Amino acid sequence: MSDTHDDASDKQMLYDPTERRIRSFVTRAGRLSTAQAKAIETLSPQFCIPYVKAPFDFDKAFGRTAPTVLEIGFGMGDTTAKIAAGMPDKNFVGVEVHTPGVGALLKLIGEQELGNLRIIQHDAFEVVTHMIAPDSLASVHVFFPDPWHKARHNKRRLIQGPFVQLLASRLKPGGYLHCATDWQEYAEQMLQVLGDEPTLKNTAEDYAPRPDYRPVTKFENRGLRLGHGVWDLVFTRR
Repeated sequence: MSDTHDDASDKQMLYDPTERRIRSFVTRAGRLSTAQAKAIETLSPQFCIPYVKAPFDFDKAFGRTAPTVLEIGFGMGDTTAKIAAGMPDKNFVGVEVHTPGVGALLKLIGEQELGNLRIIQHDAFEVVTHMIAPDSLASVHVFFPDPWHKARHNKRRLIQGPFVQLLASRLKPGGYLHCATDWQEYAEQMLQVLGDEPTLKNTAEDYAPRPDYRPVTKFENRGLRLGHGVWDLVFTRR
């Protein structure tokens, strides 16, 4: 989700020694609540998928064959849980690096009995590269990724050409990539980057209306009341 970072975080943003790339996130030691810790302890064996450096059989993990939706960076999981609850015919895989968010979504999974949701706690780039087979996903959701709003930090944004190309290769033909941001300058960059990917086609002339399946968050509602914009981009795989 969108948040801001001070200059101190720069010291934590280093090239990945194995991938030779700049990470798009900072690992933060957020406070884990008692309820989140309990959810991790009791539910992670069933609903968390360990990272492996090999294509993963999601049909086996879910115990069924269904369209699979990948969400990258689900934050505290409220939106992910609402979408999964509204689409029980689809399987959802959420990727998040921060433990409190994983605990929060596991808690929602338990409370709402969301059997169509699984979690991978790992770097999304590595998950998509190694665990997701080409032409296998129905959809990819990337909602409110960190905007890295300072100009010198823009290179750390998640939505860059090489990663978009990778995501597109994992979509089935006709599958869609849906990004959303509340930073106009990032929205403009997303539109340019997604438009430059030859295997993707925009579903709108530029920005898309918010699809009904994406709920409006409390944070988003507050921003809209203050006159802030939100931009959705929905591109399909050719």
